Amino acid sequence: MNMNLTLLGQAISFAIFVWFCMRYVWPPIIAALEAREAEIADGLASAEKGRHELANAEKHVADILSEGKNKAQDFVLQGQKRRDEILEKAKAEAMEEKAKILASATTEAEQERNQMLEVLRKQVGGLALQGAEQILMREVDEQSHRDVLDKLSSSL
Repeated sequence: MNMNLTLLGQAISFAIFVWFCMRYVWPPIIAALEAREAEIADGLASAEKGRHELANAEKHVADILSEGKNKAQDFVLQGQKRRDEILEKAKAEAMEEKAKILASATTEAEQERNQMLEVLRKQVGGLALQGAEQILMREVDEQSHRDVLDKLSSSL
């Protein structure tokens, strides 16, 4: 009977031990496990949120880069357009300047030509007078007239 009473005593002490553990030991352990589970769940949620924010940030960066490239292309196009405008303006100004210089040179050349013609007229007139003088001073014979006119024509 000793064995039965021992077995009963052990069963009662085991039941008290289980009750004690259920009442005082398991609640803090369960609370710690639940807190750890909540912490892990929060970490996983934060990681998922971070992954989502990273995807959004990458999309935002891609949009900003695309916008920057578009703006850069616009600036390049505006620069090329401005360069073309400046070149066209410079060409137009150069053509105007060319026309002015050409007109000025033509006018100047015409004036010099007129001056030279005037000088030549005066010289021819003077030579004609000289020739007439020499002819009148000599005797009036055909051979001497020819000689004088030949001299005059060679001097011209």
